[in-house]
Amino acid sequence: MAQSNSDNEKSRLSMIIASQLAKDDWQRALHYIELAEKSALSSRSEKVKADYYNAVAEIYSEKDALDITLENFVKAYKYYQHRPLKERYRLENDLAIAYSETQNYEKALKIYHKIYKYDHTQKNPKNLAAVSNNIGMAWRSKNLDSSFYYFNNSLQLLEGIEYPYLKFLIYTNLAKSYLIKDEDETAKHYFHRAINEIGPNNINSDLGWVYGEFSELYLKNGKIDSAIYYSKNAVAILDSLAPFTVINRNAVEVLYKAYIKKEDFKNASKNLEKFFAISDSLNIEDRKAKVQKIILEEEYRTKDKIRELEESKSRLNFYILILALVVLLLILGIILYRYRNKLKRTDLEKELFISKQKELNSNLELKNKELIGKAMIELHRTELIEDILKDLKEVRLKASKKETQSAIDFIVKRLKRDTSPNIWDEFELRFKEVHESFYTNLCEKHPDLTPKDKRLCALLKLNLTTKEIAQVMGQSTKSVESARIRLRKKLDITNSQTDLSSYLSNFG
Repeated sequence: MAQSNSDNEKSRLSMIIASQLAKDDWQRALHYIELAEKSALSSRSEKVKADYYNAVAEIYSEKDALDITLENFVKAYKYYQHRPLKERYRLENDLAIAYSETQNYEKALKIYHKIYKYDHTQKNPKNLAAVSNNIGMAWRSKNLDSSFYYFNNSLQLLEGIEYPYLKFLIYTNLAKSYLIKDEDETAKHYFHRAINEIGPNNINSDLGWVYGEFSELYLKNGKIDSAIYYSKNAVAILDSLAPFTVINRNAVEVLYKAYIKKEDFKNASKNLEKFFAISDSLNIEDRKAKVQKIILEEEYRTKDKIRELEESKSRLNFYILILALVVLLLILGIILYRYRNKLKRTDLEKELFISKQKELNSNLELKNKELIGKAMIELHRTELIEDILKDLKEVRLKASKKETQSAIDFIVKRLKRDTSPNIWDEFELRFKEVHESFYTNLCEKHPDLTPKDKRLCALLKLNLTTKEIAQVMGQSTKSVESARIRLRKKLDITNSQTDLSSYLSNFG
């Protein structure tokens, strides 16, 4: 790179090095990203700058920083949108994927359709099928019929063409879509086709995922032996490839539930412990990923702010030079100029102080929310154990053999050992640390609220959705919706236009 004479080449090589370092040495990668940025800006070439933004977007995409990825793809596209479609094809495809991942499906579909038209002129059925599959996924949350149309269109385009992985994706997408539509038999048909396409002896995480989906389907339909068979296959594959993943946790969950229905409590207990172990690991990894994402975004935003300040400083130096020439003529001008700069520095120091205070407050609030989140996770875990204990006690009453009763008692003792009876007290204690006056103000206006009512108020204050509250409290969404209706009556909020969460936010 030292032998490179042009800023264009320096920027390109710096980004290649940054891409290679991004996974193992992020700080060094950032150094080369900054070098590439300086060279791109120095080149005064819009193409060089666009290529730099495109490369940055690809690096942050690997880091799952979706907002930063989209921001840089958009910057690159400002240049390439006026170039021939052949030159912007890959960038448009990446941009459409970024829009889909950030759930901006309208913009994603608009770009996908442009790409589809271009591939149609090139007569490339594989590319057409891939784009059609992407369009189908973008439509899935908006219109299932449109989604089915594009998935089937992909299959027609691939007729007679060997492309097993893409066909596997299309079949699994069709199966998932039919599951959404509650057409289980059709979904089962496409899951079978997906397995046949990838090959049942070709052991990989995709096959494990399909077996896991199959097991959920059979458990839902009450076919316990089939549910156990496919979930065991899924767990066996995923244990060897990706043990601590959501799909493996789901497969283990199906397995222990199926064993409970079959009254095989020994295997149910073993798989329940495994489910908790995977869940705990996933919770830790999820928190790590979120913290890492926040750090990446803060680093990126801070770098932008520093660059803006540096540009402002350069402009300021230019103005100072002009003023310096003027003050040579007038001593009064020099005095006024210095006084003006002094005021600016004072204002800047005040702004920096306020900014630091805001940052400290934001960090404190984030830590408190993490503590509350931990309390919620423990609550869900405790309530799940209590539900299982209740079911086991009912099973024990029906069991005739003493060996079975002893086995159930052993499981109950182990589960009780992990149950925390004071979890809501912990939650409310942590909640009060963040929102000190909430309960006081709420009880002053509504003294008749029960502890459960206040608990629901606290969860709504945290802006949790009905589905999230149901998960935390271990209830169905319908039960939570009913509780919300009762709470509105107690709070005397009869106007349907008044939002419950907004009303509660006024109490502190």
